[in-house]
Amino acid sequence: MVVADQSITVNTEVFENIKKMGAFDVSACMNCGMCTVSCPLSVSGNEFPRKLIRYAVLGLDEKLVSHPEPWLCYYCGDCSEQCPSEAEPGEFMMATRRYLTSRYDWTGLSKKFYLSEKWEIGALIGLALLFLGIFIVANLTGISKMQGDNVSIDTFAPIDWIHLGDLILGGTLAIFLLSNAFRMFYYIILNDKSVKVPIKLYFTEIKAYIVAGFSLVAQYRWLSCDNRWRWLKHLFLMTGYITIFTLVVVFIDIFQVDDTSWNITSLLGYYGTVALLFVTLEAMWSRYKKKEQMHKFSHPTDWLFLILLFLTATTGILLHLFRLMNFAYPSYYIYVIHIMIAGPMLIIEVPFGKWSHMLYRPLAVYLATVKEKAISIAGS
Repeated sequence: MVVADQSITVNTEVFENIKKMGAFDVSACMNCGMCTVSCPLSVSGNEFPRKLIRYAVLGLDEKLVSHPEPWLCYYCGDCSEQCPSEAEPGEFMMATRRYLTSRYDWTGLSKKFYLSEKWEIGALIGLALLFLGIFIVANLTGISKMQGDNVSIDTFAPIDWIHLGDLILGGTLAIFLLSNAFRMFYYIILNDKSVKVPIKLYFTEIKAYIVAGFSLVAQYRWLSCDNRWRWLKHLFLMTGYITIFTLVVVFIDIFQVDDTSWNITSLLGYYGTVALLFVTLEAMWSRYKKKEQMHKFSHPTDWLFLILLFLTATTGILLHLFRLMNFAYPSYYIYVIHIMIAGPMLIIEVPFGKWSHMLYRPLAVYLATVKEKAISIAGS
């Protein structure tokens, strides 16, 4: 239900929608502000989580979507640990990120995936079958051929066709991501009538986006949360993921070795695979044992993402081993299985799920910087 007057619009469904996307108990919140005080990243002008909790409870959806703070939070867990009423404000911030992802997404798929496990699993299975169908058609038409005597990956999965697939997949993801990013920009800047941003600020403050983009890998702000172990794990994960992604997309010509020979790029592949396997296994174990504050409550999409990432790394290393041992048909079959896992994971997680924060977080830092600068200029 939406209630409106001349100055403000109240959406009574906002809080319930957010609550469905996370495990927190804001009804226990006393609005004491301890969460904001205990957060090392909460600063004047970008205070959280207290302010955002009030917006959600009061149904102030326009206020909520116009603030970038959920993307500035690293969920170190300090706010939840310090909360005297155990309202789990940190979990509220994660649920709000999911809610905002669904608000930015014009297709409505993010909301369906976050609210229904059946929707996400069904979409993953459907996409996996689509990739399987492509390989079957390619084999029937002669584009793909399986040589049984010796492994020949390039005969089974021609490089030119893989390049074309990468371009189609990348272009599709870019359309979704950029259109959703524009909606984020609209909510935070254009739809906020209280702030008028001079055009030149978008250019003078672009350095904030560049710095935020680089820091996405290093996540140096986690050091402010006094958790070096988590910082190292994230750095390991990101460098491993970027290494694998770069090898597969940019240097596929030299990484996808056609025969049973060993290639020096395999060393980088080993690093990326070990990073993905180690971090995903550690994260799943921590979530299972509920060892850390951030892992005490796990949304189903968190588990699914980790499982997909683990299976992608596992099938990738199996493919490498089968090829080195010259197991021809097992190599072809595991190649298809690998694509059936990695492809759907990218299509679902990058624009609609957990990996979307790779775009939203640096963009939020940039827009927050632009907005703060505009407010400062207007007040001077």
